[in-house]
Amino acid sequence: MLLALISAPAHAVSTADHGKFKELQGPFESGPEVTRACIKCHTEAAKQIHKTNHWTWEFLNPDNKQRLGKKNILNNFCITPQSNFAYCTACHVGYGWKDDTFDFTSEENVDCLVCHDTTGNYSKPPGSAGNPKEGIDLAYVAQNIGKTSRDTCGACHFFGGGGNGVKHGDMDDSLAVPPRKLDVHMDAVGADFTCATCHKSINHDVAGSRYTPMASDTEDYHIHRRDYNEKNNAHCRACHGNAPHKKEDKSRLNHHARKIACQTCHIPTIARGGIATRMTWDWSTAGKLDHNGEPLQERVEGNLVYHGKRGSFTYAENAKPEYIWFNGKVKYQLLDEKLVPNEDGYVLINEFFGSQDDGKSRIWPVKVFRGVQPYDPERETLVVPHTTGINEDAYWKNFDWKKAITAGMLSAGQPFSGKVDFIKTQMSWPINHMVAPAKDAVGCDECHSKNGRLKDIKGIYIPGRDASNILDTAGWSIALLTLVGVTLHGIGRVISYFWSKR
Repeated sequence: MLLALISAPAHAVSTADHGKFKELQGPFESGPEVTRACIKCHTEAAKQIHKTNHWTWEFLNPDNKQRLGKKNILNNFCITPQSNFAYCTACHVGYGWKDDTFDFTSEENVDCLVCHDTTGNYSKPPGSAGNPKEGIDLAYVAQNIGKTSRDTCGACHFFGGGGNGVKHGDMDDSLAVPPRKLDVHMDAVGADFTCATCHKSINHDVAGSRYTPMASDTEDYHIHRRDYNEKNNAHCRACHGNAPHKKEDKSRLNHHARKIACQTCHIPTIARGGIATRMTWDWSTAGKLDHNGEPLQERVEGNLVYHGKRGSFTYAENAKPEYIWFNGKVKYQLLDEKLVPNEDGYVLINEFFGSQDDGKSRIWPVKVFRGVQPYDPERETLVVPHTTGINEDAYWKNFDWKKAITAGMLSAGQPFSGKVDFIKTQMSWPINHMVAPAKDAVGCDECHSKNGRLKDIKGIYIPGRDASNILDTAGWSIALLTLVGVTLHGIGRVISYFWSKR
């Protein structure tokens, strides 16, 4: 019954045929023309979009007051949209964001089609400042709009980091029409969840956050987000409650759920839909050209392992996540902050907090993305390189890091010493998708063993992992002596029996 209730909206039929609306007959010469037609009826839609993170690309962390969002943070894959907006805003829900002159107050700059297209014909190529690809019949797309889908959300989120499956590991286009074995919720011939089934929106504001994720929740069922200000409920317990294992023989697992995120057991591996996920990105090797002066490219088993514009990459498929204590608190390394590498020599671009005894943490699976990227060794800060485009300042044009970073830092309004070096960096992403059927969940012995999945989790005793050689020896000795004693006792009883028959 619960499954039917939360699946039903994804299959609802609209009461309006947009193909019959006079305002949408076109022709339309641009995206903003379509939006002007849309907001004649949907009068509040663009205003609502203006209040969302999808529009502003900004987010103020309420805990540590860091100003985050794609507009402000850096990463260790594409590095940053700053100074590269015309390229990166192919995944913005608007039209025309190429630099600081973009009008965030304009309603007609909102792109309705990118989220509501049902034709599969709509696209926004990198470098177009978020405008649609030339030649698209915008009237046809506008006449066939509908609810959001895995395809519309995935057009950006499956391709985060610049390619299919690059960024997250648990999201790629294999989830467009997935089988049950890949994801029990999105199973195309089963529950067929759309993204909005869990990431429910209010006034176009979508539940879920990478900046303040819900790592643990003590409330019981609360499926439907009812208010704009209600906290994120795009997590497992919103539907499954705090005691999700109902069968009597599985009830012991509810004890595990107090300290272990559902995803830890129910997402055994990532990138298991046939699409490899990128695990490392080394920008320091970029710049190699072929004999024609074009960026060199190399592929292995279909995966791009080197590109002269971007550097070197490694990949993994059907990979086990790494595991950490996580309480939902995240701190980012911002552009003006001094770099402090960890004991392994990596700068943590996003640091996840948590411990076994804070009462808020659970053991979570994460994809850890490791990179090598440019930095300013004199100021000891990360940098904004102007990588994209064909102007003379772009790295993809001049292959000169100093020139590209000078332009990028100027655009970002930050000082630059003129010195360039490379530093190892690390980012982590919580794993939430590609939920396997129960029969494929992580087995007990995969964690309860000396070199198991949780070998690096500290602060708790895990039977099978934390065995003591002294105790083991004593225990086995006692067991052996017991066996010897029982055996001798049995032999004695047999001898006694036959002796009594004499």
